[in-house]
Amino acid sequence: MRLLNLVPVVVAAASLALFAGAASGQPVKIRMSYVVPVANWAPILFEKPGLARHLGKSYTFEAIHFQGTPAQITALANNELEIADPAFSSFALAVENAGMDDLRVIADEFQDGVDGYYTNEFFVLKDSPIKTIKDLKGKVLATNIAGSAVDIAMRAMLRQNGIDDRKDVSVVEAAFPNMLAMLIEKKADIIPAVVPFSFNPKLRAEGRVLFTQKDAVGRTQMIVWAARAGFLQKNRAVMLDFMEDAIRSVQWFLDPKNHKEAVEIAARVSKRPPESFDKWLFTKAGQAGDNYRDPNLVPNLDALQANIDLQHKLGLLKANLDVKKHSDLSIVHEAAKRIK
Repeated sequence: MRLLNLVPVVVAAASLALFAGAASGQPVKIRMSYVVPVANWAPILFEKPGLARHLGKSYTFEAIHFQGTPAQITALANNELEIADPAFSSFALAVENAGMDDLRVIADEFQDGVDGYYTNEFFVLKDSPIKTIKDLKGKVLATNIAGSAVDIAMRAMLRQNGIDDRKDVSVVEAAFPNMLAMLIEKKADIIPAVVPFSFNPKLRAEGRVLFTQKDAVGRTQMIVWAARAGFLQKNRAVMLDFMEDAIRSVQWFLDPKNHKEAVEIAARVSKRPPESFDKWLFTKAGQAGDNYRDPNLVPNLDALQANIDLQHKLGLLKANLDVKKHSDLSIVHEAAKRIK
């Protein structure tokens, strides 16, 4: 994600405000970001009544929509957001470029490339002459944004096959909803597809999968929940309540017996028909199902480290990052124990 315009001064200016807690006895405000409804947990997390037992008591909750990660990081820096949901790529850039050394990974949102679950796909037209990765040389490749998680996977696959992603191909940016049109109109020779866009019947009819993200980089800790260390220290007891409620809700949504109601909630929140979600949402069905979502919200730090190492190797990150130094999983682990 493009965070080059974020400067440490912004972070420093807001640092004092970070420790300003709620008035004594008042619930702590927790504002959480999301980019894609339903694909991200925030907008549906507490839509099932009765699961968030501490909501309105020790904390209040608000899901806030953002177009992308850069605005989330700015909001965190300005004390306008408590929990962000960046991709692994933008998390590292927030620490490096925005000077947010106090940013911590606190939970999992979803992972790519886990056996039995969905992995992002890269499509060419069904009748395309492109049969192998090497055939991409000299072609036009679409990406959502340079330095994003899917962008890094695509560039890694190119380099593994001897193609220089800076010299041998042309790369154009487009939003995920516009990718299919880019492919059909031949404005790009290959596009990335993520859920739910990858399940578009027209894409399946006119496109062909050339490779997957798992083929390129293996397991990916795609999206994490991140918060600043000062907020976590100041509000640990409240965050335990919040994380307990979050885990309880996630486990309810992932339970197959609740699938019908979960789909109805997803449809209502996203204002899309239930049929858009019924076959894949929260299911384990390989390429016909959902990404992997940890039922206890525990991220895979080994995968996250490997993903950031690759980001550095590709020259998209100036310095490497020690993931364990920038993670605090104590809250999510303790919260999970409360439920058992």
